[in-house]
Amino acid sequence: MIKKITSVQNPIVKEIIHLQEKSRVRKNKGLFIIEGIREISLVLKSDFEIKTLLFCDEIISLKNIKILINDIISFEIIEISKEVYQKLSHRKTTEGIIAIAFIKELSLNKLKLSATPLILVAEAPEKPGNIGALLRTADAANLDAVIIANPKTDLYNPNIIRSSVGCIFTTQIATGTTDEILTFLNHNQIKIYAAALDPDSENYTLLNFKGSSAIVVGTEATGLNDIWLENSTNKIIIPMEGEIDSLNVSVSAAILIFEAKRQRN
Repeated sequence: MIKKITSVQNPIVKEIIHLQEKSRVRKNKGLFIIEGIREISLVLKSDFEIKTLLFCDEIISLKNIKILINDIISFEIIEISKEVYQKLSHRKTTEGIIAIAFIKELSLNKLKLSATPLILVAEAPEKPGNIGALLRTADAANLDAVIIANPKTDLYNPNIIRSSVGCIFTTQIATGTTDEILTFLNHNQIKIYAAALDPDSENYTLLNFKGSSAIVVGTEATGLNDIWLENSTNKIIIPMEGEIDSLNVSVSAAILIFEAKRQRN
C-alpha cells in the first residue's frame, strides 16, 4: 500500500525543504533532491540510487509513474497532495514528481576513462547556471568527464540539477584541488590545454586535440590560476574580434570542446 502525505507539516516534507535549501544538510544526510520527469528519467538510467519517489496524483498518475520507472520498484513511493507538492516544487511548470536520492562520491579515482579521453576541467565555477550549462555541453559532446577544481558551489544544489536538465547524471563528474587534478592528469598522460588571455596563448584551431586532452577553463572574472598556466601543455585562446576580450565560460568551453570533437570525428 502506498503511503500518502497531505500535510505540509509532515516531517518528510520538512526534510525535503531542508535538503533543497541547505548544502550542509545534504552533506550530513548524504541525500539530495531531484525534480522533474526528464531529470528523474535520467537518474534512473544512471548509477545514482533513489531513496524515495514522491508524486502528486492530481498531476501525474501512479500508472504513469510505473511506466517511468519501468515497473521496477526498488525504493519507497509516496503520494502527496497538491498542496504539499506546491510547497515543495520550485518549477514554474509542474510535472508532479520529486525524488530523494543518495549523494555519490565525486572523487577522481572513481573516473573511468577511455583510451584517449577528452575531459573538461572548470576551475572554481560559482554560478549554478554556468555549471549546468557546462554539464549540458559535456553531455552533448559525450565527454569522458567533467572535473571541477576547487569547487565553490555544492554540485547537488537543486539549481544546478535544474539548469543542467539532469545532465549531472549523464556525465562522469569529479572534484578536487588544483594540485590533485594536475597529479591525476599527469599520471594518466593527459595533455592540458589552458584557456587564457595570455600573450603566449595560441589560437585554439591550430592545436591538435586528437590525443588524450583536458580543456581547462576559468571564470570570466578572474581566469585561471597561475598554477594551471605554468603546468599546461599549451595555453589556448579564442580570437576575439569585437570590443570585449572574453566570453561566458560555458560558451568558451563549448567552442573549445566542439573543435576537439570536430578534429576527432
